[in-house]
Amino acid sequence: MKKTEALFGILRIPLDGLAVFSALALSYRLRTAQIDLLPRVQLLEPATTLPPFEYYLQTFVTPSVLVFILIAAALRLYALRSTESAWREMGRVILAALLWLTFIVAWYFLVRKELFYSRILLLHSAFFLVLLSLFGRTSLILLERAFLRMGFGRRLVVSIGHHPLSEIAKETLKHDVHYQYLGHVENLQGLQHIMHRHPLDLTLQTDPNPGSGETIAIIDYCRSHQVGYGFLPPVLADVPHLLQVDRLGLVPLVRFQPTPLDGWGRVAKRLFDIVVSAVALVLLSPLMLLIALAIIVDTGWPILYVSRRVGQSGRRRIPMMKFRSMVRNADRQKEQLKSQNARHDGPLFKVRNDPRVTRTGRFLRRWTLDELPQLLNVLLGHLSLVGPRPHLPEEVERYSLLERRVFAVKPGMTGLAQISGRSDLKFEDEVRLDLQYIEEWSLLLDLWILWRTVFTVIGRRND
Repeated sequence: MKKTEALFGILRIPLDGLAVFSALALSYRLRTAQIDLLPRVQLLEPATTLPPFEYYLQTFVTPSVLVFILIAAALRLYALRSTESAWREMGRVILAALLWLTFIVAWYFLVRKELFYSRILLLHSAFFLVLLSLFGRTSLILLERAFLRMGFGRRLVVSIGHHPLSEIAKETLKHDVHYQYLGHVENLQGLQHIMHRHPLDLTLQTDPNPGSGETIAIIDYCRSHQVGYGFLPPVLADVPHLLQVDRLGLVPLVRFQPTPLDGWGRVAKRLFDIVVSAVALVLLSPLMLLIALAIIVDTGWPILYVSRRVGQSGRRRIPMMKFRSMVRNADRQKEQLKSQNARHDGPLFKVRNDPRVTRTGRFLRRWTLDELPQLLNVLLGHLSLVGPRPHLPEEVERYSLLERRVFAVKPGMTGLAQISGRSDLKFEDEVRLDLQYIEEWSLLLDLWILWRTVFTVIGRRND
């Protein structure tokens, strides 16, 4: 550990203590002066329940400083070697302030069984605590980075191995002010040569092999010369954001997660699907009834067409529902139309100006109204609102290993590929966009895709 890292890490403790003290003292003075945070707006009555300032300092401010520091320490806000971004640190400061506020309220209400002196004082205190703590830490971060740019406290790093360092790791080392990348060497002799000129802090091996004498020699050399040793995953280096550090008992484990859509993210997505699909079904039920009547008048029964598609994990078959937009025996005519298939770049089947489409069906397809019954699929859990488009079993049988990665998540009514070109996309581009969605999923991305879907449907041309 660099001395500057230790110094700036330790300085965070008194800075936070000063921030808490200042926030509570300032809030007390504002309350006694009957000053709100809104300028020129007087909403407060004179304070009658506040204790004397000296008593307030002894019985509330001093314990509060200690409580906040303990909460911040539990959230690892005083780690001497911090690898988190400044934004994550700011988020943890806000979380620490909220936990502090919760603790104070719980202590007075549940333990002392009384209300706090002043609710507005407590709110002002939390506000100023966040503001002053963020200001102090931001100032410290800027000062630390100024020292790093002058060369104080930077970690000297060299990579070693017969394979070059990956570009994403190299760019990080070159642009992160905490590091100074000295280059790449192929063997232990090259490492020893650099060590004679520079006091290295970290050696990164690009091709570790536990059974190799060369790897063992490099590790032994680093341990004997007090140089940090690390290695980059020899596989899945192209998706570092999907690798997670876990533990198998006490043994560290690097685990591949196919998609960030896991844990609470999966729960949030499912709840979002249920709420939106249920509301949409209620609001759109009159329109869906009109469509059903139009289909009956035009070509009779059935109203719905149910297509068996491949669902999540590539094993489950889901009954994907649509308003029937083709003649009743459309599936039996598919073999006769294979020569007119417009999709020659993959396993999908698509006919331009398909003669099987009915007059009502052409209108429904133009505005994507034939897919409205899939809202029921979403409500039942067969589909999600957003995800890769589900395909037929006979099409999936022709998928390559790469293309089968799309089964990592539940298929959707719309997706990144659908708003980026629909059926005009080449199949390989559709797969690429689906995989991009799977690997970069977020609830915000789902909302953006749904928003873009509206304009894609309005602006699309007839297929």
